[in-house]
Amino acid sequence: MRAIDDTEVRTGSNEHLAQRGRAARAGVPTIPLPRESALAAARPTPVAPTPSAVPAAASTAVADVLRGPVRPARVLLSVPAAVYVQVLGERGGGEVVGVLTSDAARLPLGCVLFRPGNGRPLVAVPAGAPAEVGGGRIVVGDLAVSASAWWDPRPRLPGGRPALLPEGVRQLRNALYGEGVPHSSFTLPGLPTGPGGPLAALRGAVRRADLEAALRTTTRLIGLGPGLTPAGDDVVAGTIAGLVLLGHPAAQRFASGVCSLAGGRTTELSRALLRHAAAGQVSGEYAAVLRGLVGERPLAPAIARLLATGATSGRAMALGLCTAIDLVDRTARVR
Repeated sequence: MRAIDDTEVRTGSNEHLAQRGRAARAGVPTIPLPRESALAAARPTPVAPTPSAVPAAASTAVADVLRGPVRPARVLLSVPAAVYVQVLGERGGGEVVGVLTSDAARLPLGCVLFRPGNGRPLVAVPAGAPAEVGGGRIVVGDLAVSASAWWDPRPRLPGGRPALLPEGVRQLRNALYGEGVPHSSFTLPGLPTGPGGPLAALRGAVRRADLEAALRTTTRLIGLGPGLTPAGDDVVAGTIAGLVLLGHPAAQRFASGVCSLAGGRTTELSRALLRHAAAGQVSGEYAAVLRGLVGERPLAPAIARLLATGATSGRAMALGLCTAIDLVDRTARVR
């Protein structure tokens, strides 16, 4: 080993004499320096760098969980246009938050990147992979997303019960069902058809202005259909959100009845979207149609964007909105 004056000092069982440096000969005590191996062991382990955050516009519906303390989460689904993570709660599932590309459906629980999906800003992450949410960020693998702007997923419509343009409502129905096509022929993939199916039962309840029967029927739709958001759930979410935003007096009771039955019957993402619908928080595409129906923006392009959302989600949400409009007209305005 070496002494502080850099003169070698050798030790051994048979060597009692050693060459000492000038400091030792002068009577100054020497301090042995550690060997290189000891120095290496004493060095702190380098900390993995925190990934630089990508900015996004976050929904105010998930502001509390984003701004709260950092909490562990798990990946529910990862596709090129979206990554959905669920914050782990003390009793199992917690709030769901999504990282979405700019051209994905603008769901009310999403943080929307300023880049489209064709640039592949999101990397594939297996379901169940660990994540973190909180402190203003979502971290999934090497991706960190920060909320640099906010948007409100609840459209602000004029008045407590906004008046919809009759011609706009006809335009929506014709685009959804087809002009001159009876509503009874409308179907969605994965949903039972025929006179005993849930869609037929829902139409009958609306026709009779029977809100209780409509509630019983919508609960039959929960979980029906393939995908992470089954078509039946999308119909229900569109109906709930429409009732809430159009000011139906029984909207909250209707929404509470549906949400209380959704646990264990559908996916975690669908359950989260139903809860947001109960608060009037909807996708940007759904909100744009509502704004078009009250004359605040062009309606035709908004309808086209909504119907093009997902494989069945947009059409199912539009069906739910039409159902809510009919229920409001027949069970609320006539009073």
